[in-house]
Amino acid sequence: MANSGLWVGLLTALTALGASYVTSRATLRAALAQARTTTRAQVLREQHERRRSTYREMMSRAHAFSAITWQIDGVDAAHDRETKDRLLSQMYERIGPAIGDMNWAMHEVRLDGPAEVSAAADQVRDMARRVQARLKALIGDGSPEPRDAYDAAYRDFREAYVAFIGLAREALEVKDEDGGRI
Repeated sequence: MANSGLWVGLLTALTALGASYVTSRATLRAALAQARTTTRAQVLREQHERRRSTYREMMSRAHAFSAITWQIDGVDAAHDRETKDRLLSQMYERIGPAIGDMNWAMHEVRLDGPAEVSAAADQVRDMARRVQARLKALIGDGSPEPRDAYDAAYRDFREAYVAFIGLAREALEVKDEDGGRI
């Protein structure tokens, strides 16, 4: 009987050790899973904030560019060709640095992605360059064709800008595991 008590004690001890080992492994796995989840959530939060800041900067630069183009109303209100050309030249001088700032912001978007938003930012910048070229063509030319080309280029810029905003907003949306919006 003493031998069976010894065996029961030994089996109980081994069972306790085995259960302890299994429990500690499960606890370790759970802790690792929680650490990975927390780390991933933090990385995603940082990525989201970085993108949001970058997209806002691009939007700010596009708005500054637009503010220059809106001065065309002052050109239209001018009565003589000399005043119109002076105002157009002033716009043209200011539009180059605005595109430079937009170019810098576009490269920041390119770094932060995703690719669709980066391509849209690039398109905004390219359309701004077209507006710049059409603006230069207005200087010294009072015919309607260059102005129509300028207006069309601005509309293309505006469409590209609105598309960028939509893609940026979509990239910043938080989605659940199934891809649905939260």
